[in-house]
Amino acid sequence: MDKRIRVLIAKPGLDGHDRGAKVVARGLRDAGMEVIYTGLRQTPEEIVKAAMQEDVDILGLSILSGAHMSVCRRVLDLMDQYDFHIPIFVGGIIPADDAEELLKMGIKAVFGPGTPISEVVKKVQEVVGQGVA
Repeated sequence: MDKRIRVLIAKPGLDGHDRGAKVVARGLRDAGMEVIYTGLRQTPEEIVKAAMQEDVDILGLSILSGAHMSVCRRVLDLMDQYDFHIPIFVGGIIPADDAEELLKMGIKAVFGPGTPISEVVKKVQEVVGQGVA
């Protein structure tokens, strides 16, 4: 890898369950990526601004509140508004129909509970364009 992949992991909304976000953040870091974790209770505006300020390559959203559709739509709208476009992946308890719709909206990957970290790492590398052969 020429350059370390920079990832922002964010927890939007009022959901206080961040164990999964922390596990993913650690797994990505252990795979050699630079990971920034925003902490709990971030607004979509704060998340997009943090991604811009940190100059990250990809954004990971951990959403367990059930608000994944509206949060992702808002983040994508803000990215359009700021003319700032990076890939987004989402993790959480997301029904299959919603996952399909998120992918159609432009989300690059949706990971459910129990997804192996190796799968998340591989997908992030692939999406950022630094996939392993």
